[in-house]
Amino acid sequence: MARPEALVLWEAQFGDFLNGAQTIVDEFVIAGEAKWGQQSGVVLLLPHGYEGQGPDHSSARIERFLTLAADDAFAVAQPSTPANYFHLLRRQALDETHHPLVVFTPKSMLRNKRATSAPDDFTQGSFQPLVPSATDAPEDVTVLVLCSGKVYWDLVAAAETMGPAQARHVAIARVEQLYPLPWSEVAAEVSRFPGLREVRWVQDEPANQGPWPSMALRLPPHLERAGGRLPLTRVSRPESSAPSVGSHSVHVEQQRLLMAEALRTAG
Repeated sequence: MARPEALVLWEAQFGDFLNGAQTIVDEFVIAGEAKWGQQSGVVLLLPHGYEGQGPDHSSARIERFLTLAADDAFAVAQPSTPANYFHLLRRQALDETHHPLVVFTPKSMLRNKRATSAPDDFTQGSFQPLVPSATDAPEDVTVLVLCSGKVYWDLVAAAETMGPAQARHVAIARVEQLYPLPWSEVAAEVSRFPGLREVRWVQDEPANQGPWPSMALRLPPHLERAGGRLPLTRVSRPESSAPSVGSHSVHVEQQRLLMAEALRTAG
């Protein structure tokens, strides 16, 4: 607030550790303008990702922020490439509206050789709130997978093990901005596929956590087509009172089942 022209970022060692700051976040960061008339452009960088490290090193509690999301009071994002992350922070620095930004930042993506960007990606373009599917045969697609963050790269790796005949029926798009949701970009992506029969939200968080509770509420009205509304289904870990399991072997088995269900063809 004292330096509105500065880009101020607060980073947690693990996103889970935000629990200790929750009172300040709720009282002054997220609702600061609505409650106190105070504008802040602070950025919260919260490491987040399900990698088998246990229930205290997995979740920055995306669902908490999306529950509070209203009135365009702040933005919530989970970029999947370095360049999109750069453009997100650049937008925040130059934005005159001066609202908080919550970023669920990568952990394993820092070491993932797939999650890279070319130099031109930084010097050209702008932040993409939704990254479209890279499929080159949209007429064959029957299932559109929407996801966010690190699970996208898991899906790409799993899709490479499928036969081409099966893979061409599934398209994978990334929702990089979770709030405000990029409605027009979602609608444009859905309209690309004339044979689409199902939209799936895929996440590696449990069913009662992560983006799903918000997506289940907000996405269906934007999946209308001439033939009626497309079904929206969830693919996730089972609901849980803890952020994740404590056994690495159980985590791996859950991940295997998750990928198989996410990429199965419609029918």
